[in-house]
Amino acid sequence: MTATSVPAVTLVDYGVGNTASVIRAFRRLGAEVDFTADLDRVASARRVVLPGVAAFQPAMNRLLETGLESAVRAAVKRGARLLGLCLGFQLLFEESEEHGVNRGLGLVPGRVRAFPAVVRTPHVGWNQLLARRTDGFMKGIADGSWVYFVHSFRPEGVDPADVAAACDHGGEFAAIVQRGNVWGCQFHPEKSSENGRFLLSNFLEEDAP
Repeated sequence: MTATSVPAVTLVDYGVGNTASVIRAFRRLGAEVDFTADLDRVASARRVVLPGVAAFQPAMNRLLETGLESAVRAAVKRGARLLGLCLGFQLLFEESEEHGVNRGLGLVPGRVRAFPAVVRTPHVGWNQLLARRTDGFMKGIADGSWVYFVHSFRPEGVDPADVAAACDHGGEFAAIVQRGNVWGCQFHPEKSSENGRFLLSNFLEEDAP
């Protein structure tokens, strides 16, 4: 990202919560944010963000019913960088067991499951990232950095090669995935202070197509 460029971000509007704070976080970093449900604008975007605070099944149904699922896939196939946040992160996987088994986007292998009954749920508050990579989304983020979580489900069966950072809450789980141009994080970078700003800045880097 050059000193004079204005990075553009397309935030997918599919009827879920927590979009206003994500928009504000990107705008504070100087990004131009297009919050849209327009299929052509999503499909042709360079950087796509799938936000979300809601239940898995209705959110996935909404993507399917509106055609936004196909638009997101088209953007990824073109080489656009996709970032899933919180629920958007969970939608990246093959399926979720929240309220029955429901299929996801399948862009990252793995299944989203509830924490074991013996683990305090939901996982709410600050926790540390256990770095597995130092490039891409994790560039400049130190091992042990603190970020803010709010969730009751987490992915299992994720290929270690796709895990950019893990977190320990009743056992380790993938907190950040990075599979080619598909990135995602289970926590809320927009609520994670300076570490969150670093992460979102990495997403805005100019190497997106």
